[in-house]
Amino acid sequence: MTDQIKSSLHTLPTEHIYRIFNYLDDFDIFCTMQNVCTRINATLDNYRRYKALTTLQLCNKKMGLQGIEHLSNTLKQNKTVTTLDIGVNQIDDKGAYYIADALGQNQTLNILNLQLNNIGPQGAEYLANSLKQNQTLTRLNLHYNQLGDEGAQHLASALQHNKTLTRLNLIRNEIGEKGAYHLSNALQLNKTLTTFYIAENKIGDLGAQYIAKALQINQTLTILYVAQNQIGDEGAHHFANALQQNRTLTTLSLKANHISNQGAYHLANALLENNTLTTLNLKWNEIGDQGASHFANALRQNETLIFLDIRCNIMSDDGKNELLEIRNYEPGLKLII
Repeated sequence: MTDQIKSSLHTLPTEHIYRIFNYLDDFDIFCTMQNVCTRINATLDNYRRYKALTTLQLCNKKMGLQGIEHLSNTLKQNKTVTTLDIGVNQIDDKGAYYIADALGQNQTLNILNLQLNNIGPQGAEYLANSLKQNQTLTRLNLHYNQLGDEGAQHLASALQHNKTLTRLNLIRNEIGEKGAYHLSNALQLNKTLTTFYIAENKIGDLGAQYIAKALQINQTLTILYVAQNQIGDEGAHHFANALQQNRTLTTLSLKANHISNQGAYHLANALLENNTLTTLNLKWNEIGDQGASHFANALRQNETLIFLDIRCNIMSDDGKNELLEIRNYEPGLKLII
């Protein structure tokens, strides 16, 4: 910027600067106007729209690495933004480095959406290191970022130290049984996470065993999504065993797995012992009439489940009707068949 322009900024009336700000979008105000000069910084700090900016929606803005760097520098100083959405920007691991750097200093951000950004395991490591220090972030969305088992391991390490994160989304990240093992170890120690999404991965029955083991120890998790994870009857058995001991989980989604009558038998038996689970999703599995009968018997005695989704299985009309009869005994139960 030339000396002449800088000089004009120093003499331009504040009202005129505000008018210029009025024509800019949130990203330009938040990032590109910072540190232009001392006068602009002071004016920006008193600009009503900037002071009231708590949510920054930058999803699919094609920001580029330079834009992410500007954003990171501003986040280090900003004290108003609590929610940041920079999903679908393909920032990759280099962009994740800048965001992680900001998280190490920012003291106000609560919610961060980084979905569909291809940050990979290296980006996960950057974020994990910052999460060990950050004391304000409560929700982190890393949906579809190709983290793999290595990335899951980095985040698991962070969960063993972080004391503020309550919701973590790792849906569709190519996480297998090894990643599930590390996450299980973290969940056995973590005391703040309440909602965990690990759906659309490939943890299988062994990974299900690891996560189920964590449920037997963890006392804070209330919502768990393990849908579409190649989990069969063996994995369902592990979750059933966990439900007989766990006293905090209220929602469990096992949708789109490979659970058949045998798995349904174990889960139904768990409902006879468990008195905290309120929502169970078994849609798109392989449960037949025998499994339906197991659930019908369990639901006659269970008094806490209020929502069961068992659509798109392989039950005949007889099996469905046996379940529908439960409504006569449990009018408060929402049953989707």
